[in-house]
Amino acid sequence: MRRFAAEKAKKLVSGALLSSRSCPSSPFCSSSPATAAAAAATAAMAPTTSFPVSVESINPKVLKCEYAVRGEIVAHAQRLQQELQTKPGSHPFDEILYCNIGNPQSLGQLPVTFFREVLSLCDHPSLLDKSETHALFSSDAIARAWQIMDMIPGRATGAYSHSQGVKGLRDAIAEGIAVRDGFPANADDIFLTDGASPAVHMMMQLLISCEKDGILCPIPQYPLYSASIALHGGSLVPYYLDEATGWGLETAELKKQLEEARSRGITVRALVVINPGNPTGQVLAEENQREVVEFCKKEGLVLLADEVYQENIYVDNKKFSSFKKIARSMGYGDEDLSLVSFQSVSKGYYGECGKRGGYMEITGFSPDVRDQIYKVASVNLCSNISGQILASLVMNPPKVGDESYESYMAERDGILSSLARRAKALEDAFNSLEGVTCNKAEGAMYLFPCLCLPQKAIEAAKAVNTPPDAFYARRLLEATGIVVVPGSGFGQVPGTWHFRCTILPQEDKIPAIISRLKAFHEAFMEEFRD
Repeated sequence: MRRFAAEKAKKLVSGALLSSRSCPSSPFCSSSPATAAAAAATAAMAPTTSFPVSVESINPKVLKCEYAVRGEIVAHAQRLQQELQTKPGSHPFDEILYCNIGNPQSLGQLPVTFFREVLSLCDHPSLLDKSETHALFSSDAIARAWQIMDMIPGRATGAYSHSQGVKGLRDAIAEGIAVRDGFPANADDIFLTDGASPAVHMMMQLLISCEKDGILCPIPQYPLYSASIALHGGSLVPYYLDEATGWGLETAELKKQLEEARSRGITVRALVVINPGNPTGQVLAEENQREVVEFCKKEGLVLLADEVYQENIYVDNKKFSSFKKIARSMGYGDEDLSLVSFQSVSKGYYGECGKRGGYMEITGFSPDVRDQIYKVASVNLCSNISGQILASLVMNPPKVGDESYESYMAERDGILSSLARRAKALEDAFNSLEGVTCNKAEGAMYLFPCLCLPQKAIEAAKAVNTPPDAFYARRLLEATGIVVVPGSGFGQVPGTWHFRCTILPQEDKIPAIISRLKAFHEAFMEEFRD
């Protein structure tokens, strides 16, 4: 009963917190008051017992934290999915299509064979001694597994590692970074983490000491940043990307927001840049990146470079360049710029979200500060070994001459070319809808179309205390089973409305998704036509 009551309360609290109202003065829509959440919790708990922890007594930073990617719309989608399972035919669709999150394998993407072969052999090393293994696994996967097992103390993937990660795996990642950038990398600068998210949290812990410490973040932004800043008690300092120029990053906007924040007594500690962009899909030009590096150097800001989509580039006239490569090519070293680069095995063409692998490369920090970063990392003991192995494989895939090279390249190129086609198909579909405009997805895994909604729809949303884009997203879900994330969860220019949609459903499902979207949108616009 206690578990049931707690779950019921959790749902009610979540619904109360995520039910929000339009806030024209802010890029985000605020949650319902904490008192509403508390009332919901109290109501749920009353019939059973009084708990020692209440919404009023928990850390208020937790109440302030929100993560729209798995917010109220997704919770509603999960309820509908359960209803479809228990009552088939109860809704006008037969499946829920989760276009809310960059989770490729959940939508049918297959893992890369070479990566999984190596992982399998490392997790079950006795296979390496069996003769039949050579008939089942490629020779280079077997050789790589032996190499990796020799790096791991005790040859056991179930054992703890060094808190920064297995030294040999960090060496392999540093080698991959050096090949990518054309500049040296040091394994001691690399901290292996359970995906990129813990690395972001770690840096926020380091940089934020009070609410007067600010972090410059793009708007729209990936909600991990706003959530992490809120949890650690800092201030998000927004800088707006320019939708009219393909979500351009203007240094004049950075300067404006920095000066405004400083005038309010906020000490801005760092600048977050997401390249390729999430949720916006833009790829920065190298000249733009040089401007950002100069800005951070001049203003004494740490540059936090979210580069987890570095493999996801879909246009011929753009390429990925890491901020470290840009800084080094400008002649800047550790003494000139503090830089943290994030990478993950969850994105790219690999999509190994559940394996939780990633790393951050930190450069330009003093030895005493690096010691503190290591101390924070050591509190968590280490990241999981399978994720560490995958991170080393992602940065050192098969090379020309290896047995797996041709099949690996076919898998890699097949996934990326299909993603490009899906992005183009959805972009064209969105731009064909009345009142919808959508910039090209140059990279990453998402589109972020802008909605020009009828006033009647905006008023209907206001009547139920919901942002208009969340109102639209919920109606879309209930009519089609398609799950998208309202733009209000990412931040947007006040008075504009968007939603984020992944390009990840398998290619053969895209036509049906487009058909459902068009039918819904036409009906929605007709229903609320002014």
